[in-house]
Amino acid sequence: MKNQHISFDDTETAFISKSNADLNRAVVLFKMISYNWLVRISPPFVNFAIWAHLPIKGLIKATIFRHFCGGESIEDCQKTIERLGKYKIGTILDYSVEGKDSETDFDNGLKQTLATVQRAKGDSSIPFSVFKPSGFVRFALLEKKNAGKTLSSEEEKEFDRFKERVNTICKTGYENNVPIYIDAEETWIQDTVDEVVRDMMMKYNKEKVMVYNTIQMYRTDRLAFLKSSYDHAVQNNYKLGFKIVRGAYMEKERDRAKKMGYTSPIQPDKVSSDRDYDLAVKFCVEHIDRMAVCAGTHNEQSCLNLVALMEEKSLPHNHPNIWFSQLYGMSDHISYNLAKKGYNVSKYVPYGPVTSVLPYLIRRAQENTSAAGQMGRELSLLTMEKQRRSKLNGK
Repeated sequence: MKNQHISFDDTETAFISKSNADLNRAVVLFKMISYNWLVRISPPFVNFAIWAHLPIKGLIKATIFRHFCGGESIEDCQKTIERLGKYKIGTILDYSVEGKDSETDFDNGLKQTLATVQRAKGDSSIPFSVFKPSGFVRFALLEKKNAGKTLSSEEEKEFDRFKERVNTICKTGYENNVPIYIDAEETWIQDTVDEVVRDMMMKYNKEKVMVYNTIQMYRTDRLAFLKSSYDHAVQNNYKLGFKIVRGAYMEKERDRAKKMGYTSPIQPDKVSSDRDYDLAVKFCVEHIDRMAVCAGTHNEQSCLNLVALMEEKSLPHNHPNIWFSQLYGMSDHISYNLAKKGYNVSKYVPYGPVTSVLPYLIRRAQENTSAAGQMGRELSLLTMEKQRRSKLNGK
């Protein structure tokens, strides 16, 4: 499997699982998302339509939901799991309900995440489970804790319940041999999340990596955090797991820093983010004997850099401590072509009730419009594949 050239322009491989109708639907969808103004006006329009009971749910389900989500329940995701699995791509079931704020919602989120662990147990087509920490506790409480403010006795109990939910998932994952990804949050709650995740790693990563934290490399301080985390793991005799991403809250972070008058934690430009991203992945590969890494990226060059690093170190394509990951509905040219060459690849597959997953879908659409060239690249590849199929059919 060594030295096999990877071409991310191989659209036949990239879209092998898509019918012509799927391709046409994807082209229309990505064209719509590429219009910044449309994405900007969508949230208030959609919220009003739902509030007014207008028949919009069916439209959303047939378009953006169908493309980016596996279904409304774990059972609904079965066809997606099988389709991805057929091409050696793992599914990460992601209960993507955001913005909830009650203990009932948090307990339901816990129940759903535990169900993904049970579904993944013993199934190689579902290599990981995942959760977002703010899905298990009030955001405002994490913010208060992160700011170093004293919590009331009731708030302390609330925070203890949050830690117990996190521990329940990590313990269940450990007992069922299902590794857990813990997603990143905004800077003003991330330190608190990092402390809780570190405790989980110390507890469950003794023999191998079962708990992964997530590092957003568009932050200026994360490369140093990665290195200090490694030192802590060595000193305390546990293994380190990290999902390396560029990040999801850039505009929000910059706006808050400007509004509140502190130095922005975000890199000054894309070049700096790319540099730190690749350095972080390189650091992980250089210490792969006691680390595991997931390169969560839609950046072709970063994927190729990791492939080159693995070749340089003579690491097998399916090294158990190295994974590539992309979002379902995006960058199939990366996922499918890497998987075809034998690399470990997974897709984040969001699921949940259509109206509850809407905040997630809108956030993804907004991120995509701000990602330079992302929509153009997706459209270009889809068009190339349509043309290839037309020539093949002599049309």
